[in-house]
Amino acid sequence: MLQGLSVGGEYGTTATYMSEVALRGQRGFYASFQYVTLIGGQLLAVLTVVILQQFLTTEELRDYGWRIPFVIGAAAAVIALLLRRTLNETTTAESRQDKDAGSITALFKNHAAAFITVLGYTAGGSLIFYTFTTYMQKYLVNTGGMEAKTASYIMTGALFLYMCMQPFFGMLADRIGRRNSMLLFGALGTLCTVPILMTLKTTTNPFIAFALITLALAIVSFYTSISGLVKAEMFPPQVRALGVGLAYAVANAMFGGSAEFVALKLKSAGMENSFYWYVTAMMAVAFLFSLRI
Repeated sequence: MLQGLSVGGEYGTTATYMSEVALRGQRGFYASFQYVTLIGGQLLAVLTVVILQQFLTTEELRDYGWRIPFVIGAAAAVIALLLRRTLNETTTAESRQDKDAGSITALFKNHAAAFITVLGYTAGGSLIFYTFTTYMQKYLVNTGGMEAKTASYIMTGALFLYMCMQPFFGMLADRIGRRNSMLLFGALGTLCTVPILMTLKTTTNPFIAFALITLALAIVSFYTSISGLVKAEMFPPQVRALGVGLAYAVANAMFGGSAEFVALKLKSAGMENSFYWYVTAMMAVAFLFSLRI
């Protein structure tokens, strides 16, 4: 929960910045690079695990190896801090001095509907994103019965393709409209989640598993490539970063951050299939809220 809330602050400012610097007619393409970097971080994490599995024993991983990814993450945070200090301000002095700028009272008083809408489709988006990225490696091992190294290789390849998909889905959104992309995401996610997860549950072929996960991530790309932009466009500059960041933080903490916990809890209770339908239901919710865009 704390991780979900903390990342929301950075997400809102990043989404706001990229939406404001993007060129007209190419906003989806430019905004897609937010998730290119986010997925790239996940890919780096998986690659780190793969490398550690190659050079360290299970005992060494448990003893000290698990600390290595955290050291890398801390170093990356310092680099990110230095980079953000070089960025130019996108808002005007007038908007920064507005009495409603950054006001949570103004956010809920004047933009409650937009906040609830963002909360609604982010809940489903975060849940399915973490299901097919963070949790999927454990799912392949615990439910699919694959070896940990095989699952790591599958996820490394799938995440790499997923990262590369983002600019193309961003360009697609520029052509068909962001609302249509969001509706396709909600509809396809509702229809395909259960079949994909059920097939992954029984398949022993790593190539089939790779193809299914890549298909699922392609569906998620309708959302992730433009999610920050869609959210940012729903709020005026004065409360844009706050509105996006807070809505994302709450939804991500409640639904995205809890995805693995809920999945494993239902599995231990002998109700694993219920998790598939839970994700499906939240995708239907995302579709309904996307109608309001």
